[in-house]
Amino acid sequence: MSRHVSADLEGELIAAELTPSENIEGDDEEDTALLQKMWEEAWRYISSFAWCKSAIASYFGGGVGGIFAVFFFRIQPGRTGVDPWIWVMVGDVPSAYLPVTDCKSPGEAFRTYIRGMKKWVELARQGKEGTPEQGVPPVNVPATPEWAEQLDKRLQMLEFVISPFFEGGADAIH
Repeated sequence: MSRHVSADLEGELIAAELTPSENIEGDDEEDTALLQKMWEEAWRYISSFAWCKSAIASYFGGGVGGIFAVFFFRIQPGRTGVDPWIWVMVGDVPSAYLPVTDCKSPGEAFRTYIRGMKKWVELARQGKEGTPEQGVPPVNVPATPEWAEQLDKRLQMLEFVISPFFEGGADAIH
């Protein structure tokens, strides 16, 4: 079985456990509206990359409206070697993506995102940028100590507020 086929099958199995994004329901009307806006943001984000020919489907992995959300996208790759399934994290922090080969659940995507952003913070405090090969996602702000401190504060808040939702058996926030 080729890597593409196995990633595709793996993505199908993960998606079957998640809520289709068009059916997002938050705790109340306001939370639902905020989560729907975050879904639109995630769709625009993933669609902005040349390696994504189009976003075909998306699933809600969990989130808190206006703060942080994890989505799972099936894409039509724009070039070979790109996984057809991608995790996308959006919120009051820099957006990022991870291929399905890096994470098997929304909780794992959340933890991998936090680890990668913490690495970015460490490097940015020194004025350095990391690479995806080093486990550092691309961040759309300058790698400066000032930006590092701002992001570090947000990451601490995310870990405190959001991580308990991903530690339960369901491994998703609803």
